[in-house]
Formats: sequence, structure tokens, C-alpha cells
Amino acid sequence: MQTPNSNSSTLQDVSRRELRDLVRAQLQSLLEVGDLRGAKAILVPVQPVDIAEAIEGLPEAMHAIAFRLLSKDEAIEVYEYLDYSVQERLIEELRSQEVREIVEQMSPDDRAKLFDELPAKIVKRLLEQLSPAERESTAQLLGYEAGTAGRIMTPELISLKENLTVAETLERIRSLANASEMIYYLYVTDAARRLTGILSLRELVTSQPQQTIGDIMTRDVLSVNTDTDQEEVARLIQRYDFLAVPVVDREQRLVGIVTVDDVIDILQEENTRDIYTVGGGVQSDGDSYFQSDLLTVARKRVVWLFVLLITNTITGTIIKSQEDILGKVVVLAAFIPLLTGTGGNVGAQSSTVVIRGMNTEEIRALGGPLQVVVREGLAGALLGIMLGAIATIWAFFLQKNLPVAIAVGSSLVAISVLASVSGSALPFLFRLFRLDPALMSAPFITTAVDVLGVLIYFNLARMILNV
Repeated sequence: MQTPNSNSSTLQDVSRRELRDLVRAQLQSLLEVGDLRGAKAILVPVQPVDIAEAIEGLPEAMHAIAFRLLSKDEAIEVYEYLDYSVQERLIEELRSQEVREIVEQMSPDDRAKLFDELPAKIVKRLLEQLSPAERESTAQLLGYEAGTAGRIMTPELISLKENLTVAETLERIRSLANASEMIYYLYVTDAARRLTGILSLRELVTSQPQQTIGDIMTRDVLSVNTDTDQEEVARLIQRYDFLAVPVVDREQRLVGIVTVDDVIDILQEENTRDIYTVGGGVQSDGDSYFQSDLLTVARKRVVWLFVLLITNTITGTIIKSQEDILGKVVVLAAFIPLLTGTGGNVGAQSSTVVIRGMNTEEIRALGGPLQVVVREGLAGALLGIMLGAIATIWAFFLQKNLPVAIAVGSSLVAISVLASVSGSALPFLFRLFRLDPALMSAPFITTAVDVLGVLIYFNLARMILNV
């Protein structure tokens, strides 16, 4: 059995991923043989976030056992890093007193996120167990619409008055630091709690003790409203490299702050949702894909797969209508997958960069939608010329039939332009009709490229081959 010190030396020599796997494996082995003292010892040098990941990797039956090995203060910190499904399971398995202490000590914004994931009956019970102050702050956050700054903010902050001196402010910070989530930014309010200025801790400690806050604060403050979309808040913090941004209500009263760690969570959630959406809505928000049962997984995927099935049926019907030319030049059928597959890939590339540009607002630098579509169309033409030249040479090498090779190459140029234009234009069109561009673009691009691409191919082939 290793001692805590030897474990500490070992863990310092491995990477983060290896550390997590090592801790999880050792923890599971010790719990399986009932060595709780040894299991507790290996967690001593490990950071809370790594402990949380190690616990999540254990079998479900061991989650509560491993969690109870932690001290009270450590358990509260580790709990906030756990996945919501594990948090919910622990609430059901731990004693009422343990749950109350953990939930009571959570920051209000993290507590509100947890309550969003829990059944209403459990939320009601937990709210009743909270102290009046914590119950009020949590209810306040839950009262705001989901996905807004009000829902993700924390009301734990330090507010100041302009007439305070630097010395008085430093004393106030010492007394309130533990009750605030962040002290790097200090916010100044008037008698009506309206936000009037901001002050950084750096500016405070470098000022003279007798100076007043009103003399050194910055009056030009960037803030967001409680109903501002969380993605807009994230972009604001990312753009200006803020550690936090103040949140005000309709009367410009300071009600909370959104911190950079909340923004990281938002970006992760939005990126996950966008990836699932581009994949045809394979998963709904808040669900953990790898913890979902197979029937649920299949149900979430089948809709867009059915759309693509119908699309392929239409494409097959078009190919069947070209039996006369295929009967004379059978080799044309061999290049249909190449053309439609390449067109689909080109269209997916265009839609990806356009949708990302929409989300990050980088697309504004290029002008309006028309400029973007023209740019992508020209890019598609260049790609088509390069790919078409290669395809022509390759088709001639395979079939030794120059007219067929020219038909393949010229079709690839036309299809690349079509795919680029549709891939860049459809996201704008869907956004105009208030539809999600990421969700709608993929199947529609596939439809346009498959159906129109096959029509272009056979019509060019008829012209070139004089059939």
C-alpha cells in the first residue's frame, strides 16, 4: 500500500489524463476490497476537479461511497464539478443533512443550474431546507428565463459607495471576501443600487489610502441586462477579456455578475449543442449521450435519417429516368457516387464556415449575405477547377474514354459551384425564416447536391456525348 506522500510524488509525474485514470483505477480497486482508509489517502493530493472526474468514472454503486470519503469543505467543492446526473444520484443516496449542507454552501448560480436538472419534487424539498437568504437568492435566479444572464449570474459580489476611502474599502473587502465569488472587480452603486462605476483590485491597492472610490473608479461601465442572451454575454467577456461582467435590471440596478468560469460552461454547452445539431439533432440539450439508452438514441437520430432516405429515393428516381443514356454509356453510373459525395463535402465545408461566422459574428466583416455567397461561389469554382482537372485525368485513366472523362470533370466543376453557393446561402435563408441554420442546412444541402448534381451530370453527359 502506498502512502499519501509516495502517491503525491507519483501523481506529479503523470499527465492530467493519466492522473485521472490512475486515481480512478486505484480508488476503484481499494473500494472493491473495502480499504476505505487507503482510498481516502490517495485523494489527499488530488485537485477537486480531478476527484470529480475520478468519481464519475467509478461504477454507480461506488459514487456515494467515494464521495463520503471527502471532508465537508472538499465535498462541497468537488460536488460542483460533478456531472448533473451524478449530482442527482448523490442527492437521492446521501442523508438529508449531508445534502442540505452541500446545497447550502454551493454558489447560487451553480445551485440554480443543479435545480434546473432535478425533478420539481426534489427541487421543492431542497428549497425548503435552505436558509431564508439562500432560498431567496436561488428563487431569484430561477425566476429569470433560462439561457439569459439573469439565470446564470451570481448575486455574490462586493458593491461600494463613492464616498468610501481606499482604506475603508480594503477593510470592507477583508470582511466580505469569503462571501463574494470574485473580488478582482469591485462595483460602485448609488443609494438606489444603480450601477455607477467599476474598480479593479489592482487600481485599489495602488491608490493612496485617503483617496475616495469616486476619484479612482471608472464610470464608463460595460454591463448586460438580466434578459440578455447567455451567448451574447459570453461573446462580450471573450471580446474584452473580462473576468466578469455586471448584470443590471431594467432600472439599471446592480443585481449580480457573470464570471468567466460561467462563460466557459456556456461555450461548452453551446458548442456541444451545435455539434449535435449539425449532426441532425442526434441529442437534445441537457442529455448525456453516452448515458442514454439505445432506444432514445435511435429515436433522436431517425428523423433526419428518414429525410435523407427520402432524398436518396428521389435521387434514385432521377437515375432511373436516365436509363436510355445509361444503357448506351453504362460507365457513367460508376462516377455518380464520386460527384455527389464530393459535392456534399464542398457544401458541408461552406455551410460550416458560414454558420460559425454567424455564431461568432465574424461574418459581419465580409459585408452582407450576398458578398458571402459570392465569395463562397468563387471558392467553389476554384475548388471545382482543381478537382475537376484531377477527376478528368483519373476518369480517362480508368476508362480510356475522353468524352466521359470530360463529362465527369465538367460536372464536378458545376457541382462544386452549386454546393458552395447552396452551402453558404441556405444558412442565411433559414435564419431569415427563424429556423436553426445548423439543424436545417445539412439535410437540405445533401438534397440539393444529390438531386441537382445528378441532373447536371446527365445533362452535361448528353451534350458532350451527343446522346
